[in-house]
Order: sequence, then C-alpha cells, then structure tokens
Amino acid sequence: RLNLGAGSALAPSASVVRLNGKTHEISGIASYYWQEQMTATGERFNKRDLTAAHKTLPFGTKVRVTCVKTGNSVVVRINDRGPFKPGRVIDLSERAAEDIGMTGRGLTPVTLEVVN
Repeated sequence: RLNLGAGSALAPSASVVRLNGKTHEISGIASYYWQEQMTATGERFNKRDLTAAHKTLPFGTKVRVTCVKTGNSVVVRINDRGPFKPGRVIDLSERAAEDIGMTGRGLTPVTLEVVN
C-alpha cells in the first residue's frame, strides 16, 4: 500500500501511480465534482452515475473506493482524467461521493482497489 496523502515520503511526481490488476491498492485523498462537462472518454458527465476520474487507469476500469473515515465503499467506473491537484488520487462523481459519505467534507482520505 502506497500512502500518497499529505506528509507522504514519496516525491510529488510519485502521485501518478499505475494500478493494474486486482491486487493493487493505493490510498490518498479523494475529491468530487458535479459540474456538467464532457469527460475524456467523450461521454457527457452525469453526476448521478457511479463514475470517477483517475490520472492513469484505463477507461472502463472498475475501482472500489473506500472512505477511511466511514468505512463505506463504492465501485466506480473510470471515464475521465484527473484530478490534477497534488496529493489527490481520484475525483468522484457526486453520487459516488454521497455513497461513501464525503459530500459534507469535499475532500476525504480513501483507499482505491482495482476490482476488474
């Protein structure tokens, strides 16, 4: 498990982690978004879909996102690129953020695990 959150011993450039396969897991900070826009896959973003943006995972990858504070988890499909703020590992749709209980905070520590 790599810790890419604040105070991490890893260099900032290490925040771009390639996750492949079911055994890879990282932790870091999640954010969420709700603004209408086109995603990097060319589909229109829908804040009610269980989707997310990740910097390097292939589009269509399913990822289990677990909120460290609540223990709640959700499986999302990667359909966009980002987040582009240092220390953040995933940008969730508003619905996914609601499902793990993070919408009141905006940012929250999470664990990511590839499930397909």
